[in-house]
Amino acid sequence: MGDLLLVRHGETEWSLTGQHTSWTDLPLTGNGRERARALAPMLAALPVAAAYTSPLRRARETAQLIGLGDARVDPDLHEWDYGGYEGVTTADIHRTRPGWFLFTDGVAEGPPEHPGESPEQVGARADRMLAKVDTALREEAGPVVFVAHGHFLRVLTARRLGLPPSAGALFQLATGTVCRLSTEHDRPVVAGWNVSPRP
Repeated sequence: MGDLLLVRHGETEWSLTGQHTSWTDLPLTGNGRERARALAPMLAALPVAAAYTSPLRRARETAQLIGLGDARVDPDLHEWDYGGYEGVTTADIHRTRPGWFLFTDGVAEGPPEHPGESPEQVGARADRMLAKVDTALREEAGPVVFVAHGHFLRVLTARRLGLPPSAGALFQLATGTVCRLSTEHDRPVVAGWNVSPRP
């Protein structure tokens, strides 16, 4: 059975400042590009069965830099729609909403084109994405790779492990890293987390 490799895109200006970044289509920083390139040898050594990327620039740029320029773009890999919290930090949200927690409380309603998503809606997208690659994971020897975003990949990890979307809170995920979801005795497990070549 193949593994599922999750690659969080490289650093952006807003990932540095902690601003929630969904549809705002930021490029990688110079450091983000460098860290993404450093992952390329790790992935080049693997017989990748299939690769998918979010449509957002930071993920597509990361896919290119790690040697997966032909990754299939899939909108279900988009980051959590933060609605009214786009560009806002958690510290700023806590000033008006103390105790707010993304994975249980969701987001404030945003504009009609970006209304925001609940944890359950993000979980449903994660389930769709996992269903799309189920056959490849069962039948291929090589891994399937998703290049996407921190909060979405955390929810997807929870769903792959049979946990509710809110359990994504348990999996802190750094930019420019690779995580490996595998199986043990036919059950999904975390086999590697926040792996990168940096010291």
